[in-house]
Amino acid sequence: MCYLNYTMAQFKEVSQKSALHPKPVGLVLQYGTAGFRTNATQLDHVMFRMGLLATLRSKKTKATIGVMVTASHNPEEDNGVKLVDPMGEMVTPTWEGYATELANAEQDGLLAVLKDVIEREAINMAQEAYVFVGKDTRRSSEILSKALLDGVHSLGGQSKDYGLVTTPQLHYMVCCQNTQGRYGEATIKGYYQKLSNAFLQLTNNVPNRTDDQKVLLVDGANGIGALKLSEMVTYLKNGLQLSLFNDCSSGKLNHLCGADYVKVQQRAPKGVDMVAGERCCSYDGDADRIVYYYTDSAGRFHLLDGDKIATLISTYLKELLIQAGLDLQIAVVQTAYANGSSTHYLEDVMKVIVRCTKTGVKHLHHAAQEFDIGVYFEANGHGTVLFSKTAEEKIEQLAQHSNTNDEKKRAAHLLQNTVNLINQTVGDAISDMLLIEAVLAVKGMTVQHWDAIYTDLPNRQLKVKVADRRAIDTTDAERRTVSPAGLQEAIDLLVKKHRQARSFVRPSGTEDVVRVYAEADTQESADDLAHEVSLAVYRLAGGVGEEPKHL
Repeated sequence: MCYLNYTMAQFKEVSQKSALHPKPVGLVLQYGTAGFRTNATQLDHVMFRMGLLATLRSKKTKATIGVMVTASHNPEEDNGVKLVDPMGEMVTPTWEGYATELANAEQDGLLAVLKDVIEREAINMAQEAYVFVGKDTRRSSEILSKALLDGVHSLGGQSKDYGLVTTPQLHYMVCCQNTQGRYGEATIKGYYQKLSNAFLQLTNNVPNRTDDQKVLLVDGANGIGALKLSEMVTYLKNGLQLSLFNDCSSGKLNHLCGADYVKVQQRAPKGVDMVAGERCCSYDGDADRIVYYYTDSAGRFHLLDGDKIATLISTYLKELLIQAGLDLQIAVVQTAYANGSSTHYLEDVMKVIVRCTKTGVKHLHHAAQEFDIGVYFEANGHGTVLFSKTAEEKIEQLAQHSNTNDEKKRAAHLLQNTVNLINQTVGDAISDMLLIEAVLAVKGMTVQHWDAIYTDLPNRQLKVKVADRRAIDTTDAERRTVSPAGLQEAIDLLVKKHRQARSFVRPSGTEDVVRVYAEADTQESADDLAHEVSLAVYRLAGGVGEEPKHL
């Protein structure tokens, strides 16, 4: 069959199958930081078309592409889709644009958009395509993943359906497949074995580690992370004693539980029975975020979010690099949401490079790749650590060198196992949890010791509904507004009224709201500042509904 006829046959199949997944007329969606995400009833056509796009991406890259059906920390009735590139990273910005074009094409214009992408990317349609698919626990995920597979198969793509997996597990599988197994085995069992072996290697020979120090309470957000952690427990042997709450046996996904709830509400999730001083952590709905917390003897709640996690991990890694005598550049990548105290500690005390980027994991991931070791965590608990090829090679050479002295060799072996414990493709709640637990064990730290590294400035996050979020334009990694006129000046004046204060605003990537962040020396001041800035946004950026009220 000639190339032209081959593509014509494929387009005929696409046309027939797309009629089974019609687009609601006039519906407009945007591929944002976390892909498409909205009410599940509006996503059937999007899933079919993302199956098409993933197949084209696979043909273009001559590699396996991943597609995850999930809406992460969103309510149970929502769903969404994320595309995964060959090395397990998020899909490139150009293809995000194609995703938006395909999703929004009216039914009679779909083939034209599809052909345009093929021509712009000079895709050989005779090239084989392979797509890995995974889904979370939402009721809608099953039927939506079938629509996705319809799209893959209508363009002649082959697929492997992993079924119920966490988002990070799918990213991991894609990377394993495209590195021909060098990164690991592209199976769930392979994932469990690689991480658990590294964890046990790090913790087995830690002196004076008591059973009490091995106990961890985990809030699974009634999501996929809870199911997968339950499967993994046997691989961890007795290295960690987990008490799992919100484990899908009852309760709604992300409802009054999960990492996002704990971070925003700054309180323990529903159903977690905490004793003073016990370590607890919460995943989000697709297990790519994690936050830690505990209550003290006075009943006060203490949150250890992404900033605290990044600080703990980067401190541990820098100490090991010094012990190993390795000259590798380590940096921590943050966003404007990072607490000012964490930035001060990293720069002034630890003498670590700190880089600030726009919100969105893809921006942090890209910046982290510029260093030998890049630690990145958003304040919401989404993050990981990236090691350059040079860094991994130097660590391995030192560990294997026969003339290495005992201290250097020990540090090199710890670094080696740490590399193997980390899912470098994307933030991974299971991997990050095991890394944190290993670091605490190796350093002989309690959760209270960790919390005491620095004290967070009190802060508050609020949302303001606006007619059009595009009215807000920002610069300087989203820390300052360019438009509307007068808003930044108003924020600057309000900040001056409070001590150790900082505030910024940014448009949501998915809905017509403006997100407000404020921090100051006291919680009262932070709350006042957040409210004052919210009023300025409401008045200058086209607020809708009632004026924001003080908490």
